[in-house]
Amino acid sequence: MAHDSQNASPTAAGTAVENTPLILSDRTKEALEITKRGVDELLIESDFARKLQRSEQTGKPLRIKLGLDPTAPDLHLGHTVVLNKMRQLQDLGHNVIFLIGDFTSMIGDPSGRNVTRPPLTREQIEENAKTYFAQASLVLDAARTEIRYNSEWSDKLGARGMIELSAKYTVARILEREDFTKRFKAGTPISVHELLYPLMQGYDSVALESDLELGGTDQKFNLLVGRELQKDYGQEPQCILTMPLLEGLDGVEKMSKSKGNYIGITEPANTMFAKVMSISDVMMWRYYELLSFKSLAQIASYKAQVEGGQNPRDIKVALAQEIVARFHSQQAAEDALADFNNRAKGGIPDDIPELTLSGAPIGIGQLLKQANLCPSTSEALRMVEQGGVRIDGAVVSDKGLKVEASTFVIQVGKRKFARVTLA
Repeated sequence: MAHDSQNASPTAAGTAVENTPLILSDRTKEALEITKRGVDELLIESDFARKLQRSEQTGKPLRIKLGLDPTAPDLHLGHTVVLNKMRQLQDLGHNVIFLIGDFTSMIGDPSGRNVTRPPLTREQIEENAKTYFAQASLVLDAARTEIRYNSEWSDKLGARGMIELSAKYTVARILEREDFTKRFKAGTPISVHELLYPLMQGYDSVALESDLELGGTDQKFNLLVGRELQKDYGQEPQCILTMPLLEGLDGVEKMSKSKGNYIGITEPANTMFAKVMSISDVMMWRYYELLSFKSLAQIASYKAQVEGGQNPRDIKVALAQEIVARFHSQQAAEDALADFNNRAKGGIPDDIPELTLSGAPIGIGQLLKQANLCPSTSEALRMVEQGGVRIDGAVVSDKGLKVEASTFVIQVGKRKFARVTLA
């Protein structure tokens, strides 16, 4: 498993939950395998196995925490990797806690950053938090999800409590974080409040008496701080589970809106379907592992079918339909497949935007920009150069084309269409 160098500190070692020999029941073994599916790391696995076993024997669910700072209101499939894991644990019968970091958002998480992150206002936090949970509920069972805000206990700490909490951790250990180390060596400013962030996130685990905390690989340091603080407060230390960061549509960079390689979970069904279909046949298996709810046995069967000669496209269609059905409906998934097939044959989708423009005759570059099919005239002309522009099905090859008044359908690339009335 890949280990994230940024978060290589505080020690993951610690006193085991129990020192008795570990003999797991079949049910606990199955739960452990489900938990481990697709994870980057599970620390400490033997401790978590004991927690699972004890939960089965006592009937007391584990407390499983995911903390999210509502820094942006829109989620993409990359965000859902950790939410999928929460849902799996929820379906195993455990209590999942969706912790909204309204207090920590005012500090700003410095993870992976080389500059101080500007804190959010209370209004921004509250607005983002509403949207965040509404979107997360497309994955989690909202009725069985406990929603908490860390201002509940963080606001009550006060100055004395913050000083007492800060006394439990040394500056040297905080500076072991790679992002802090780099900034310190480079002489880049590090504000004192940033050093408090890992402590405040760790204190959340104390306040919630967490058994397991989830996060991305970039959160490993913060998760381990929680484990250490729980020991200081006399609690059984939580285990930590880190999930990989999902690559975007390019198969290289992590999924990100700023990089334009994302699939938003509130995007139209047809767009979502087409984007899933655009990933490579190799990347498809990574998406299956991290995004699909199909069993490992079913995925292994799919791989065997492809190795036996089946077209990978058929397997990718199943993935695209599963994802669209999750965030829209089964009917939307069927319609999206029909739309995708229609486009593949050169057909025009039913639901394309219609608009009226004036200024005929107009240059093709300006036309594509005004029709919102390209962000700029230079990008529009580049698409013409590449043969990616069609008017009523005919490829446009002349960058100097002046389009006369008429009504026509413009297509840019495989997925962008508009019916334009030009006057």
